[in-house]
Amino acid sequence: MAERIHPETTPRNEQEPSHPPAPAAAGTYVIQIPKDQIYRVPPPENADRIKGLSRRRKSRSTTCCCCCCCSLLLLVLLLAIAAGVFYLVFRPESPNYSVDGVSIAGLNLTSPSSVVSPRFDVSVTADNPNDKIGIYYERGSSVEVSYKDVALCDGVWPQFYQPSNNVTVFKTSLKGSSIELTSSMRKDLVAAQTSGKTVPFKVNLRVPVKIKVGSVKTWTIKVKVRCDLTVDKLTSQSKIVSKDCDYSVKLW
Repeated sequence: MAERIHPETTPRNEQEPSHPPAPAAAGTYVIQIPKDQIYRVPPPENADRIKGLSRRRKSRSTTCCCCCCCSLLLLVLLLAIAAGVFYLVFRPESPNYSVDGVSIAGLNLTSPSSVVSPRFDVSVTADNPNDKIGIYYERGSSVEVSYKDVALCDGVWPQFYQPSNNVTVFKTSLKGSSIELTSSMRKDLVAAQTSGKTVPFKVNLRVPVKIKVGSVKTWTIKVKVRCDLTVDKLTSQSKIVSKDCDYSVKLW
């Protein structure tokens, strides 16, 4: 008899899985790109947008700068025109100040005490040469006489209005109390008195003023006057031998 051949069967443990993995959808890809490359290399269309925005910002900033410069130049031009018109109409001139007389008392150098209480009566001339400008001398002024940078006495400038084309002469009384002189100061003053030499003093004035132009009054302007003068004696009959006065103005 012929021998039968049976087909070989596959063991159960070697059979294929009953649920094979689903294949990936057609046309779908997963690409991993480093994060730093995403920020550094934007798509071409985004790069064009960024360039356009940056150009717009630069053009706007340039336009703003040009507008500010033009406005500033226009303001300066208007101020220059206004100043020129003001000068042509009013022809402003600087006022003049001078110390014309000094009467001294209370400097008793024969006393053994080094403490003195001096009094100076100072005559001051204020000249306003302007035709259309008046000056208001406000409160808050100060007048001081010093010797070798030591204040001897002080007082105030009178409060008044000085019209145009006016010269005003006034006296102000300056007083000092318990001023102690150093030995060198006392020695120099005694030597000047006995030898007939002149004695130098400094007179400092600080006065707040307001300028009146027509019916308009300005803000407060500070005027500072400084006079270096010498006198022949330290008595009520003293006379000014030499003087040098100048002044400065602080607008703000």
